[in-house]
Amino acid sequence: MRGATVARENSPEAIWDATAELVQALVERNAIVVDEVVAAFFTMTPDLDAAFPAYAARRLGWNEVPLLGAAETPVPGMPERMIRVLVEVERPERQRLTPVYLHGTISLRPDLATER
Repeated sequence: MRGATVARENSPEAIWDATAELVQALVERNAIVVDEVVAAFFTMTPDLDAAFPAYAARRLGWNEVPLLGAAETPVPGMPERMIRVLVEVERPERQRLTPVYLHGTISLRPDLATER
């Protein structure tokens, strides 16, 4: 399952707030429980370097989930202050999970947009 959002500024609080909102939206929209989360991979645009977004997932109780973070390659025209996540979820039944795109990332996939 994937998701994306935008931080209001390059500060630890803004990065953690945006990430927490995104993770909570993914959890709520897909009725995820933390035991189903196998791993999460976070990326940020190069203009966000004040904090790791994965810390927000830890604060939400994802303490036993392997988390990885990376900076995205700078590409002309890329969105500013963007945080993305790819979450691997394991469930006994095959169930389609719904991505969540918030705020300034909606233009990436308007067909999957989720306003909060």
